[in-house]
Amino acid sequence: MLIVSELRNGTIFEQDGTLFQVLSYEHIKLGRGSATIKVKVRNIRSGSTTEKSFINGARVNDVSVVKKEMQYLYKDDENAYFMDPLTFEQVSVPLRIIDGDEFLKEGEKYIISFYQNEALTLNLNPKVELKVTDTAPAAKGNSSANVFKDATLENGMTVKVPMFINIGDTVRVDTRTKAYTERVS
Repeated sequence: MLIVSELRNGTIFEQDGTLFQVLSYEHIKLGRGSATIKVKVRNIRSGSTTEKSFINGARVNDVSVVKKEMQYLYKDDENAYFMDPLTFEQVSVPLRIIDGDEFLKEGEKYIISFYQNEALTLNLNPKVELKVTDTAPAAKGNSSANVFKDATLENGMTVKVPMFINIGDTVRVDTRTKAYTERVS
């Protein structure tokens, strides 16, 4: 059992047969009454988010999660497929639990959390480097202001980039906001 005051962002727990992941945690103490713990949680299996309130000292079921580093192979319409580099065992992970599956790169390694051989979460790097495959040429005289243009990246995604970015350049993209952050080369 896990005391709710020990819950932190990213912690996975079980309540009433449902697995939840903590997204945000807030400890509230008003006047002379007991403290209240408010957490925003995501249902691991359905993906829905909700807020839960607990009195201080309440307990939830602790879940033992195993984290494994897996190599990305490919994806289809419903699943992404990964391989354990040590045992060469292949595992399918539903795309619905991967936030930002368009950033998966073949051959890259990712940390996947498992509970009883069921994939729960996949941790993407906060930033990825992608090559620009198509963009309009820069126009002279547009350098005085922050002017952006559309660029298509190697994963098929379109992002706004500064005018000086050309085809073949590698750019860094934030996987949380899906926005350009900087040019790499």
